[in-house]
Amino acid sequence: MFDRIAPIYDSMNRLMTAGLDRRWREETARAVVHAGDRVLDTCCGTGDLAVASARAGGRVTGLDFSEPMLQRARTKSAEIDWVSGDALALPFEDASFDAATVGFGVRNLADLEPGLAELRRILRTGGRLAILEITRPRGLVAPFYRFWFDGVIPLAGKVLPGGAAYSYLPASVRRFPEPQWLAKMMDEAGFREIRWRLFAGGIVALHTGVAR
Repeated sequence: MFDRIAPIYDSMNRLMTAGLDRRWREETARAVVHAGDRVLDTCCGTGDLAVASARAGGRVTGLDFSEPMLQRARTKSAEIDWVSGDALALPFEDASFDAATVGFGVRNLADLEPGLAELRRILRTGGRLAILEITRPRGLVAPFYRFWFDGVIPLAGKVLPGGAAYSYLPASVRRFPEPQWLAKMMDEAGFREIRWRLFAGGIVALHTGVAR
């Protein structure tokens, strides 16, 4: 599926977020990346968050299991080390990184708990993790959210080459834990100082934590 949507991935991200995803990625990178850090961006897709981490001063590795996604990522930066790999079995030694980021990726893991455990494993003690992910808003934003993500986005995907795969999006969000439950899972995976903030009225959540 991700191979098929690679050609339209960036365009769909801009459409789904009205262009705000770039700012959210910059905020994610700034939350955990310090100058000189060894940074892993896993589920990197076409590389926008990895590039944001490099702009924040990190020495970045971007990992994804979709080669068509990585092909597009490589055109965005020659300084980042782009690696093909599985987020559930990261091809790196323990404590290899100072920071790790995931942007709109953990929702798609076949099993979230091992994915979080792998992120903890490759971080040094005191290393920082940031997870940017779609969530389900409450209150006044909720009807618009349902209209947009359950209706407009799957419909838009159907008229774009390969975009029919975006019909999976609403179901994947409904299955994903709410912010407080993701925070609890991060704690159980070995993180402390867990915080989250919401963007766009609660449509997107940024979680951060420190490896203990």
